[in-house]
Amino acid sequence: MKILCVSLGCDKNLVDTEMMLGLLTRDGYTFTDDEQEADIIVINTCCFIGDAKEESVNTILEMAELKTSGSCKALIVTGCMAQRYKEEILKEIPEVDGILGTSSYDEISDVLKRVLEGESVSRFEDLDRLPEVAAERVVTTGGHYAFLKIAEGCDKRCTYCIIPSLRGSYRSVPMERLAAEAESLAAKGVRELILVAQETTLYGVDLYGKKMLPELLRRLAAIPGIYWIRIQYCYPEEITDELIQAIKSEEKVCHYLDIPIQHASDRILKRMGRRTDQAQLREMIGRLRREIPDIALRTTLISGFPGETQEDHEELMAFVDEMEFERLGVFAYSAEEDTPAASFLEQVPEDVKEARRDEVMELQQEIAFEHSEAMVGRVLDVMIEGKVADEAAYVGRTYMDAPNVDGYIFVNTGELLMSGDFVRVKVTGAMEYDLIGEVYDESAE
Repeated sequence: MKILCVSLGCDKNLVDTEMMLGLLTRDGYTFTDDEQEADIIVINTCCFIGDAKEESVNTILEMAELKTSGSCKALIVTGCMAQRYKEEILKEIPEVDGILGTSSYDEISDVLKRVLEGESVSRFEDLDRLPEVAAERVVTTGGHYAFLKIAEGCDKRCTYCIIPSLRGSYRSVPMERLAAEAESLAAKGVRELILVAQETTLYGVDLYGKKMLPELLRRLAAIPGIYWIRIQYCYPEEITDELIQAIKSEEKVCHYLDIPIQHASDRILKRMGRRTDQAQLREMIGRLRREIPDIALRTTLISGFPGETQEDHEELMAFVDEMEFERLGVFAYSAEEDTPAASFLEQVPEDVKEARRDEVMELQQEIAFEHSEAMVGRVLDVMIEGKVADEAAYVGRTYMDAPNVDGYIFVNTGELLMSGDFVRVKVTGAMEYDLIGEVYDESAE
């Protein structure tokens, strides 16, 4: 029987999907990208913000139609929307045969077996359980890079965020499991590991009594075949000198850090339940740039949080202008039910939220172009992602670029290159978010 697996939302959710694919592969199922020929459809959903929720609902409804118009015999819904709206899904979409919570994805094979026998199955284990998968995951990112989820859940409880109620409390994956998984990925050809969690900086506190991300970095850097290690989702208040030194000293660790700060107004940061103020953010950013001068910093912001005034917005704009983040994204605030912020007074009108978001992004576009122009003339290691159709050129990424969220570098060359190859490239031109370069010939210098 053929399975179509649809993964929505973040890269952490994608890891769960790849784990399920591993279990289903072990049990003899095959896969298809054609929804019309799928016997079984599994949708791993997201509902972090309104747009993600809408995408998940629409996808479930679209696939539910295939129970009558296609060959689909079983429809299973997993992930965050399943965890949050299980009763509503089962009541409103009777085509759904099975539903699994976020901590139950490792039971996909048993649930699917029972569904095919005619049962309607719901499986929701303890939210603080850490699933264990006794099968090799199926990497869906092309084979040359992979996400490594080092922890699950979150204890921060920011006032706008639903994640703790969907994913449970913070719990680290034991280091031995992560090392074994990374070794398996490297043996399959993965050359870049991207460390993800709701928060990577607290890794190990629950298991080992202290922050162990620096030690994990050293352990992963010792694995043959791994060329880059990238860290995402570091809360600024948890970044230690030891972590900075590990990034600085371990050659395989990219000089890149994803630090979601969300805002720069102390008043809004406090309403958000964040643990830093603007002065602390300035100090941390300054320390990172002093210690690692070529570091690329990515951040995410929320515009239009309840109570945000024009003055708060202008303070954020001034901060972005001064800090000159290499990479930055902005989300218009989405009021999520069952979060404290959803009940706050002074909700900002939708058009104002979006206008403020656009204004920040317009400013960041100027900053990004200045950063890109400053790269012209530099020689960088580039990971090739693929070939540009009908041109003697390839698309790749530098250490400053995480897949799917950052920019690319377009490499002009007549050489034959493969995805996952690393080449030295001299930057010859710049666009707003992307670079242009050519393969660097050291002998020509």
